[in-house]
Amino acid sequence: MTRRERREFLIKKLLDERPEYRAVALPSGEAEQRRLLRSLMNVRPPRPIGEDFLAVQDEYLREEIARKGVTDIADLTPIEPGIYLWQGDITTLKCGAIVNAANSGLTGCYAPCHGCIDNAIHTYAGVRLRLKCAELMEKQGHEEPTGRAKLTPAYALPCDYVLHTVGPIIYGDVTQKDRDLLASCYRSCLELARRNNIKSVAFCCISTGEFRFPNGEAAEIAVSTARQYKGDTEVIFNVFKDVDYEIYRKLLG
Repeated sequence: MTRRERREFLIKKLLDERPEYRAVALPSGEAEQRRLLRSLMNVRPPRPIGEDFLAVQDEYLREEIARKGVTDIADLTPIEPGIYLWQGDITTLKCGAIVNAANSGLTGCYAPCHGCIDNAIHTYAGVRLRLKCAELMEKQGHEEPTGRAKLTPAYALPCDYVLHTVGPIIYGDVTQKDRDLLASCYRSCLELARRNNIKSVAFCCISTGEFRFPNGEAAEIAVSTARQYKGDTEVIFNVFKDVDYEIYRKLLG
């Protein structure tokens, strides 16, 4: 199959799953097809799907990630011993584990093509990630508490694992409880990585953005907690925005 043929195969399979989608026409343009495929993956409930779909999906997603450009931690230079600062798309990072800033349901963002990291990670990992998270949540029997972490395979992503953590949402002024919970997110991820012999962890800017934790204060907590608890685990602070890069650059000297 060509890349276009794989994409159209996946779209048709997802449309055929839902009777209400069967009248949806397949767009002819690449951009429209890519958006439709991502939207269908984003809204799809966590349930099994055929191995034929998964094989094509994984090949397609890995090619898409490769086109964006994969960055290997082995090619990065630490900014201090065991700590890296890297600006880029976390779904293209090859390392032990990347951290997903999840919501309490843990099964990802269901808003089609939303710009959050949760949406991006679930999109490029593929539909098995949502199913795995749903299985963990069903076994747990309640929403994921703030400050804890769960570990899943990374599926089509270039990293080995995904660490899912729910950061505090800020309503008004930042409280000490908010600070403690954010520190707990970083600590929980590092402890879980250590228990599973994961040698490197890439952290996104947990709780900033839509969760409204001030970027500067969140970065201070991230850096201090990582320095205290990382042990032998290599830590990558992954930033996407220039403002966050400058904040971390100053904190890390």
